[in-house]
Formats: sequence, structure tokens, C-alpha cells
Amino acid sequence: MQMAASSTRLDVAFAALADPTRRAILERLAEGETSVMDLAKPFAMSQPAISKHLKVLERAGLISRGRDAQRRPRRLEAEPLREVTQWLETYRQFWDTQFQRLDKLLLDMQPADPNRNKSAQTGKSKKGKRQSAKGDAR
Repeated sequence: MQMAASSTRLDVAFAALADPTRRAILERLAEGETSVMDLAKPFAMSQPAISKHLKVLERAGLISRGRDAQRRPRRLEAEPLREVTQWLETYRQFWDTQFQRLDKLLLDMQPADPNRNKSAQTGKSKKGKRQSAKGDAR
């Protein structure tokens, strides 16, 4: 049951994040809470259209509505973004491992440097210092 609820929250968060206007709204709210009018200024769309985007973000839990006298400023809610980040982290780690394996494979495929082989065979560099496999003087 816990996994299904988590999956649903992720689905709703990703659906909300899929729209560039909503991502831009979140970027603006990362700077601090603001009014709907201020959020609407950079966009060439009507107030009702902005309100629809805000409702999607609110349903996803990505923003909340505050109360400041007569204003209803919106603010960023970080928890759903943390859940998205945690989910993505698994795949970042997967790709990091894949790239490390690719780096190793490409390194192994490179032809040997003839000068490096001579130093490795004698166990000494040109200056007479012993070198490790990585070329560090010891």
C-alpha cells in the first residue's frame, strides 16, 4: 500500500513537472513566496490559465497557498520534490556506474604508449624514480 501511494505521488508530481510553464512557476517560487499576479507577469496567458497551472501544482503538493491579509501568496513545497529527487537518484547512480564501466572499457581499448611500456618494464622513469601503474612517482 505504501509503494502504491508513493507511486501515485510521483505520477502526479511528474505530470505537474511535465509542463514548462509550471516548471518556470516553481523556479520563481524557489526565490520566495509571491502573489498570483506576480507569478502571471512573465507569461503571455490569461489569469484563468495561470490559475489552472497553479491548481495542478497544488494538487501535486508542489506549492501551497498562504494567507497574508487579503492576498493569497503561493509558496514552494519541497517534500514532493525531495521524493522525485530520491527516485531519480537511483537512476543517476545506475548511469554513473554505466559510465564508469564505459570509461574503463575505453581505457582498456587504448593502444599502449610505447614510452610508457619501456618505463614500466624497467620499473623506473627517465629520472630514475620508480613509478606506479598510473605514472605517479614513488
